[in-house]
Amino acid sequence: SFSKNVHQDFLIRELLNKKLKDAAVSNIHIERSSDNVTITIFSARPGIVIGKKGEGIEGLRKEVAGLMNTTINNVLLNINEIKKPELDAKLVASSITQQLERRVLYRRAMKRAVTNTMRLGANGIKVKVSGRLNGAEIARTEWYQEGRVPLHTLKANIDYGLSEALTTYGIIGVKVWIFQDDDAK
Repeated sequence: SFSKNVHQDFLIRELLNKKLKDAAVSNIHIERSSDNVTITIFSARPGIVIGKKGEGIEGLRKEVAGLMNTTINNVLLNINEIKKPELDAKLVASSITQQLERRVLYRRAMKRAVTNTMRLGANGIKVKVSGRLNGAEIARTEWYQEGRVPLHTLKANIDYGLSEALTTYGIIGVKVWIFQDDDAK
């Protein structure tokens, strides 16, 4: 049933994201046909996902099959490499998150992300961090933008990513918007 599938998809994504925390996963597509499930993982580091001689993939397939109560033959895993991780909002957000968790100054992390993305030819990027920045008593929001990010333009190709940094002072939310002209892709 539909609701069961949605719940299953949620569990599969949760499992894969937990397992592949270090593999820079941006997106997980799940397609179903009769009994088969095809899962496409978009990752900037496919090597980590695949593992030595494909051990990683086999392990993941086993776990997903176990989660769905089917055999491993019904689970297909594809891995797509993301050539330019700096143009993927989700990956930029996670990289800032990792830096914040390593106690890098948030302004430096933001600026670095913005310059890297703009250097690779994005038309605009906006980064926003909210929470107890540098452990301040009062939470606040800071943002930094370069280029143009037309959020009100419906046909604008804007990639959005959200990530949360678990710091000793609490959670810091990181949001990233990246605008790319369609002809750039």
